[in-house]
Amino acid sequence: MASVDECRQALQDLAARLDHNAEAVRERVDLNRTLACRITDLDAAFHSRIADGRLVDLADGDDPKAKIAISTTSDDLLALVRGELDVTRAVASRRVSIKANPLDLMKLRKLL
Repeated sequence: MASVDECRQALQDLAARLDHNAEAVRERVDLNRTLACRITDLDAAFHSRIADGRLVDLADGDDPKAKIAISTTSDDLLALVRGELDVTRAVASRRVSIKANPLDLMKLRKLL
């Protein structure tokens, strides 16, 4: 089981990767939404915003009103961010749960 700090670092790494790719993605993906990431095995959560292809304002704690909510275990979060776990397969196998409207899901997939 990964720690809360490792999960926070993984999300910061994801934010840096999205920031690096934001210029190319911005033209293809118009997604500005609040995001909650719930780590089920640690009883922890993080919240952020997706804005112009970037993950910004990452903070500890849940956002129950987030437009996109991702729930997963700490190890699966790290595997997703590292590219070791395919998000589509993870959702299909119920290792990851994503609650969002269908259009947002399609846009989110393009970002990842």
